[in-house]
Amino acid sequence: MIDAMIFDLDGTLVQTERLKALSYARAAIELCPYTLSESEAMAAFKELVGLSRREVAEGLIERFELEEAARSRMAEFGVETGWQAFVQVRMRYYDVMLADPEVLRSNQWPHNVALLQTARQAGCKVGLATMSRCQQAQRVLEILDLGDAFDFVATCDDVERGKPDPEIYQLVARELDVMASVCLVIEDSPAGVKAALSAGMDVVAVSTPFTRDGLHQAGLLPADRIVDDPETLLEIVERVLYQHVAGGLENG
Repeated sequence: MIDAMIFDLDGTLVQTERLKALSYARAAIELCPYTLSESEAMAAFKELVGLSRREVAEGLIERFELEEAARSRMAEFGVETGWQAFVQVRMRYYDVMLADPEVLRSNQWPHNVALLQTARQAGCKVGLATMSRCQQAQRVLEILDLGDAFDFVATCDDVERGKPDPEIYQLVARELDVMASVCLVIEDSPAGVKAALSAGMDVVAVSTPFTRDGLHQAGLLPADRIVDDPETLLEIVERVLYQHVAGGLENG
């Protein structure tokens, strides 16, 4: 049986990875010494998805020759390196997007939000495990009218180690008072999938344009647990739930 369903936030319930890509692209365009298109900068970011903030910044700085312009902004932000200045330029764009409720509402993933509502209506415990900061996560949830949708919300402020470490999923299971073996996690990234699997949970990964290749190449899940077509999400989740019920009957 599945007694709890745990959702990721960024990339799963809302397309924040797209907003992050836009913020990095616009920062690169601002600092670039030559004409750079948004589509070209977005494509470069896509190749760096899953890396740390520093690695993404350094990768874009090298790709588009941004070092001199980035270093010229260090004093403005009180930082010691060019990549830190680039990140601060990028955060200005990102904060503006997150401050606009219409931007967030227009970038939610309706199929995953609908699954969340279905789980709640079915009486399933629901949790959130996000590596966003608490204040940022709560703002996003309120704007999406999901402020009261979860039985427990865990953010990066609640754990010492981020995904792919399983700590955040272990925490949510404890607070929901369920065993890991009866939890189904809905994730979008290889790091999140690895964290959930390491916690001993079942996982369905719903890919995005930014994570699709990485999910399939990582080999963490069988192909029938990776949702590339949102129209098949409910069918795949129902199949997973049935497998758990059938397995319970056999063990009983």
